[in-house]
Amino acid sequence: MTDSTSDSSENVSPTERLSEAGVAIWLDDLSRERLRSGNLAELMTSRNVVGVTTNPTIFAAALAHGDAYAGTLSELAGSDVESAVERITTDDVRDAADLLRPVYDATGAVDGRVSIEVDPRLARDTAATETTAVRLWETVARPNVMIKIPATVEGLPAITSTLAKGISVNVTLIFSIERYRAVMDAFLAGLEQAKAAGHDLSVIGSVASFFVSRVDSEVDKRLNAVGTDEALALRGQAAIANARLAFAAYEEVFSGERWAALAAAGAQPQRPLWASTGVKDPAYRDTMYVDELVVAGVVNTMPEKTLDAFADHGIVLADTVTGSGEQAAATIAAVEAQGISMDEVTAQLEDEGVTKFEVSWDELLTTTKTGLDGAGAGGGER
Repeated sequence: MTDSTSDSSENVSPTERLSEAGVAIWLDDLSRERLRSGNLAELMTSRNVVGVTTNPTIFAAALAHGDAYAGTLSELAGSDVESAVERITTDDVRDAADLLRPVYDATGAVDGRVSIEVDPRLARDTAATETTAVRLWETVARPNVMIKIPATVEGLPAITSTLAKGISVNVTLIFSIERYRAVMDAFLAGLEQAKAAGHDLSVIGSVASFFVSRVDSEVDKRLNAVGTDEALALRGQAAIANARLAFAAYEEVFSGERWAALAAAGAQPQRPLWASTGVKDPAYRDTMYVDELVVAGVVNTMPEKTLDAFADHGIVLADTVTGSGEQAAATIAAVEAQGISMDEVTAQLEDEGVTKFEVSWDELLTTTKTGLDGAGAGGGER
């Protein structure tokens, strides 16, 4: 790309520009209706979508609306609800993986990925997370699936052991730089073990999902409580600064000798993935968590509302991340000078993130049980 604004570039859409800048666009949503209607395929064509992420909240919403799952629920009537949930979610992920398989093949196993989350109630249980990750991988049985494991302290060894088995991993719920460094260490250890076990490193994919907007939501709340002009002037800055510091840490780790040895063996880097990119404060530009985090070699996973907004008026001027570490550190220091502990903020956000996914999982179980009961009573349709 060049800096010119020639006539030939005027017809290039914002999502095309973002892709050309090296940012992989993934959709943060999946449902059977989206698959059956052809909507996901259309977004791949019109919005440059090259991957999909899911979580319990997404599946709970999908099941609660429409009748796309009626046939499966009828078929599963009489089954226990846990088994039914796993069947429904893995079926959707498998179908999405098949749709995205050409992208996976064309990009050399980099993109074309679909993520499925381990039961979030296991986030503090290493052994159960490891067992579930393997079962989900074997059940979906597609090379382009990624198993989502939360970056809790207990999740870190599960990340390593899962990667060591040759299983691709999406590490989720990362909020702090310190935890992100631990995630990268877990990734490197997993690939080193996979290499020792004889696995093909070139097809083991991994992303580190670093959450963005939730940081501003919590920090802004605390800045508002401080209430001074100096504090209020810092609103809407912490999340992007935090993410830019994460990228600086990524550059440091993935330019080291430990990574170089794995890269020489064919390994892919663990790409930073910007998650939680929907803007929650209407006072802010609705594409700010995309516009301000443009750098080659990352993923940005967007809810459809954000994707549509970016496609309409997103801005891709240049790399907005590389070399920004010093200014980002100054921003975080200014926030902490207001008496706000980023360590405290990120620890709280991790706990809340796990809890929110647990609540969504319970909603998914409840919605599925209601559907199974209705199907068993003759309410299901094929």
